[in-house]
Amino acid sequence: MSRVFVTGIGIISALGSTLAENRSALLNGKSGISLNASLSSRYAGTLPFGAIGIDTGQWREKFRISHPGITRTSFLALHAFSDAVADAELSAAALRDPRVALVGATTVGGMCLTDELYRDTTEPCDGSPYLSSFDCASVHLFLQSRFGMTGLATTINTACSSSANAIQYGARLIRNGLAATAIVGGTDSLAKFTINGFHALQILSTAACRPFDRDRAGLNLGEAAAFLVLEGEETVADKKVYAELTGYCNSNDAFHPSALSLRGDGPFLAMEGALQTAGLEPTDIDFINTHGTATENNDEAEGRAMLRLFPELPPFLSTKSYTGHTLGAAGAVEAVYSILSIRHQELYASLNFGEPIPDLGMRPVQACQPHAIRHAMSNSFGFGGNCTSLIFSNVN
Repeated sequence: MSRVFVTGIGIISALGSTLAENRSALLNGKSGISLNASLSSRYAGTLPFGAIGIDTGQWREKFRISHPGITRTSFLALHAFSDAVADAELSAAALRDPRVALVGATTVGGMCLTDELYRDTTEPCDGSPYLSSFDCASVHLFLQSRFGMTGLATTINTACSSSANAIQYGARLIRNGLAATAIVGGTDSLAKFTINGFHALQILSTAACRPFDRDRAGLNLGEAAAFLVLEGEETVADKKVYAELTGYCNSNDAFHPSALSLRGDGPFLAMEGALQTAGLEPTDIDFINTHGTATENNDEAEGRAMLRLFPELPPFLSTKSYTGHTLGAAGAVEAVYSILSIRHQELYASLNFGEPIPDLGMRPVQACQPHAIRHAMSNSFGFGGNCTSLIFSNVN
């Protein structure tokens, strides 16, 4: 089966609208989480969010789109997708090749327009312009249509592991000869629907999140989009290559709709399976970008799983302390940050950490520093126990 390489990256998050801006914020320990998010929510100004300071009107002007039914979620995706294909030097004609697949992920999708759609249903009208965008698949149908893509296109929604699963699925398409190139990733925007839902679960922190800290009090929600261009070794030729995707595995904890078992069985199986796919041992992993939501359950369960698997724990951190939890985009965003660590041989600091969780004693990386990284693991664990681990490897 073909080896799979990352040849293009596009990202937008609370840290910036380019790959370089995101890396700069990580290097300087600059979080994008604040109380200054411009949101249509009763919690704006009272809860911190990882918001992007670009309004939908600016995107409409940039991309020359007037249809009101195109969502903020789709604009985020369009921004990151466009940067990724440009970075990989994929032409408009190349995108129309049936061997180019699109595998996207989202949890919010068009639900960010719930209020607009509701208003239309309560007023006389000839049909709501928001209805066509309300489906979860609308984001990637929009991308497929805009770029005239004719290859396989699909949307994955497995909660917070969604875009990690999109990356895995794209790699499997390439390795099994079903695609030559796969553009994979995820997008989610801040929306009242999800903010209210997470608030109802009582897991939103009133302060900046503290992953793996004894006094962690919950997560911060964020918004982002990230796409990676994956190509098989037969098509890469002399292109720039960021990293190789060597390992991946999806498992299910099957414990609770919104919690992991305290033993971390799902995370353990996902990490163990990714190592097996890559043909690696636990001692080969030089760095782990954890799921690290800063919720009471996740950090303890993930930590226990890591301690079960790794005889000596490699350096680890949670980049959610920079961006907030970006839901369906998280797996792709954190894959990008893992690739940055590999490409530049550097570790970033996990922010807001004070004291380790009792009984675990785990301390994330607390200062940006050079570090030799051959293999990096990126973890994404979702509601319903859907757990995915990816392994990226240095090609230099």
